[in-house]
Amino acid sequence: MAETPHQHGYMHRKDDYLTRLRRIEGQARGLQRMVEEEKYCIDILTQISAVTKALESVALGLLNEHLSHCVIDAASVGGAEAEVKLKEATDAIARLVRS
Repeated sequence: MAETPHQHGYMHRKDDYLTRLRRIEGQARGLQRMVEEEKYCIDILTQISAVTKALESVALGLLNEHLSHCVIDAASVGGAEAEVKLKEATDAIARLVRS
């Protein structure tokens, strides 16, 4: 019997995440255009800040999905898998805080 693949916690919001990431991609292309067109430094920095905040928002949403789905599911089963999922979440939080 074929095993069904694990469904990630964010799947119910996948389209939302893709829409947001496409918007961020467009903002990044806009930044390239601003540099090519030699726009004012502060205007470019303002747009970089907006892109950074948008990426942080996506990251926090995915982290929340991971905690509320993957970590909770693993914790309910217990054992090594729970420790692995908790470590993944802790490491992800550390990376976000450092960035």
